[in-house]
Amino acid sequence: MKWILGFVALAAISITLLTWNGRKATPFFVSGFIEADEIRLGSRVGGRVKDVLADEGHNVERGQALVVLEPFDLTERLSEAQARLAARQAVLARLESGYRAEEIAQARARRDRFQATLDRREAGLRPVEIEVLEDKLEEARANLKRASDEFARIKRLFDQGDANPREMDNATSLRDAAQSRFAAAEDELALGKAGTRREDIAEARANLAESKAALALLEAGYRSEEIAEARANVAATAADVAAMERRIEELTIRAPTSGMVEAVDLEPGDLVAIGAPVLTLLDLDQLWIRAYVPEDRLDIDVGRKVSIAVDAFPGKRFAGRVVFVARQAEFTPANVQTSEERVKQVFRIRVYIDQGRDVLRAGMAADVYLDRAP
Repeated sequence: MKWILGFVALAAISITLLTWNGRKATPFFVSGFIEADEIRLGSRVGGRVKDVLADEGHNVERGQALVVLEPFDLTERLSEAQARLAARQAVLARLESGYRAEEIAQARARRDRFQATLDRREAGLRPVEIEVLEDKLEEARANLKRASDEFARIKRLFDQGDANPREMDNATSLRDAAQSRFAAAEDELALGKAGTRREDIAEARANLAESKAALALLEAGYRSEEIAEARANVAATAADVAAMERRIEELTIRAPTSGMVEAVDLEPGDLVAIGAPVLTLLDLDQLWIRAYVPEDRLDIDVGRKVSIAVDAFPGKRFAGRVVFVARQAEFTPANVQTSEERVKQVFRIRVYIDQGRDVLRAGMAADVYLDRAP
């Protein structure tokens, strides 16, 4: 009886151990290869290759020059655009500064001169000037009387035969001249008393108005529309200069990030088309693994931390994280009905490598352990 009890106890222990071993979870992993993003570099301007500064397999740093193209006529076109920009900037500066102080002062003096002319014409002659004209008339009248008396005396003598014809002619000329001066003095006095003609005053007013408008135009400066046009011209030309400078920058193809040159097939003198790739760069800062997970193990969330093992470092694990889980299965059989067939479906995942990028290399086989964090 004792041996039966011992056998039962032994059997119970064995069953317990077998059950525990069966339930013990084996770490689940999927395999893939380490990959890196490929960057195909080119130029937006194209041209003839001047220098090739990169070799296949060499590591390069961000901003490092890899290929240099010849500038052809871009340098001259940039100089032309810069000169055009300088000219338009000078025009804008002149318009914004307005007219020079000397020009405004000249216009102001012209206005003052026309103002004085108008005031003089509107006021007419001063009383003292009228008196001067009256005195001149009296003087002319006295001269005319003397000349007339002398003419009468000479004529009597000439009629009596006591004066020769020459004396008579001289007396006649003196009388006629005195009469002309008297008539001119009378007219001058009449004009002085009548004042300036309306036509002359109107002309003076027009000249003054014109000079005032010219002064106001100079003082106001250039029109806002002209300044806006000049600013637009400067902005457009500045954009041309910036575009030309950017084209010249494109003559040097630089590494956008640190990485390794995977492929380059260029020699100086080769022609490169606009936008055509000239070399391939592997971005070693972004290493990742492409793997496939069966449907029955697809309890994976984006962001899950995982551990990674590679053959090059046995016994060592590297940290990573799941960044993508496909929504559509791959390698799906045509007829999916049973549970055995459903597990044959797999879903693609992408795992970024967060640790070990300095020692891991693209192309290495890797196992991604999904059941535990690194």
